[in-house]
Amino acid sequence: MTGFDIRLATPADALLLATQRVEMFRGMARTTPEVEPRLLASCTDYFATAVASGEYVGWVAELTGGGRSAIGGAGVQFRPLVPRTDPSGSFLIEGREGLILNVYVVERYRRQGVAKRLMETLVAWAPGAGIVRLVLHASPDGRRLYETLGFRDSNEMLLPPIMPSA
Repeated sequence: MTGFDIRLATPADALLLATQRVEMFRGMARTTPEVEPRLLASCTDYFATAVASGEYVGWVAELTGGGRSAIGGAGVQFRPLVPRTDPSGSFLIEGREGLILNVYVVERYRRQGVAKRLMETLVAWAPGAGIVRLVLHASPDGRRLYETLGFRDSNEMLLPPIMPSA
């Protein structure tokens, strides 16, 4: 692989970010061909608005040679954090939480440091953005990378989506 650069995403990248999100879910077998067009459209709308408003900050990895093709991305969504103590109960955590989303690398560029550089960029940026805690949901393939960056398992549980009654 030739080199790659990391740049901040802009609202003009909404379709790219949405496409990467759909590809990420496809790779984890978490989507079907029937839902993908709606997912792509909905995510494109979300990213266009959320990037412009600052609710979502994303980065894009691009090849440096001819054409600057996008090969990956990652981002963070801001969430208010209810004040809490750290797990030991020793100090107070107050501020914003960052939910890391859409860590994705095109398959042929995986295991070449792209996701690691994206995550290092995001983690280094977070304190200056007022983020006091970062969280993410790791896929089995991504877990090892996140652990090398200092992420640890937590006690989070998930209630499946509540579907509206007909």
